[in-house]
Amino acid sequence: MKTLFLLRHAKSSWGNPTLEDRQRPLNSRGLRDAPTMGKRFMDRDESLDQIITSPATRARTTAKLFAEACGFSSENIIEEADLYFTSTQSIEDLIIRGADQTQALMLVFHNPDITHFVNSIDASNQISNVPTCGLIKLTCDIKSWRDWSVSNTRFEYFDYPKKASPN
Repeated sequence: MKTLFLLRHAKSSWGNPTLEDRQRPLNSRGLRDAPTMGKRFMDRDESLDQIITSPATRARTTAKLFAEACGFSSENIIEEADLYFTSTQSIEDLIIRGADQTQALMLVFHNPDITHFVNSIDASNQISNVPTCGLIKLTCDIKSWRDWSVSNTRFEYFDYPKKASPN
C-alpha cells in the first residue's frame, strides 16, 4: 500500500505586477496557511518519504513551510518542471516514475491541474475547486509506483485551511 498526497500551493501575492507568474511569492495568508496545514498533517500522524514540487516560487515556499511544520527535511524536496501547469497524463507519468522505497509521496502544484487530477481519480468524490493550500490524501493498493492507476487508488480525505474540522 502506498499513499499519495496532493497539496495545492498556498495563497500567493499579486502585489508586484512586474513579476512573472513563476516568481510570485506567498502573501501573508499563504505564509500562515502552509505551516498550519503541515501541523494538521502531523497531528493526523501522517508521514512523508518524498515531496516533489512545482518550481514556481509559491509552490516551493509552500512545500518548504509545510515540510518544516511536519518534521520533513525541506532539503529533501525535489523540484519538477512537469508540475508547473501540466496535464493529468504528466502527473500520472510522474507518479509512475516514483521510487519503490517511497511509501508516502506528496506532490505540490497548481490549480486547475490539481482539481482536474483529483476529479479524474474518483467520480464519487468530485471537488469543485481545491482551494489554496488544499490537501488531498489518496491511498494506492500497489507495491510499486509503476503499477499506479486510477483503478487502484482510493480517495481518503480532503482538507484545507478554512475547513473547521481537520478530518
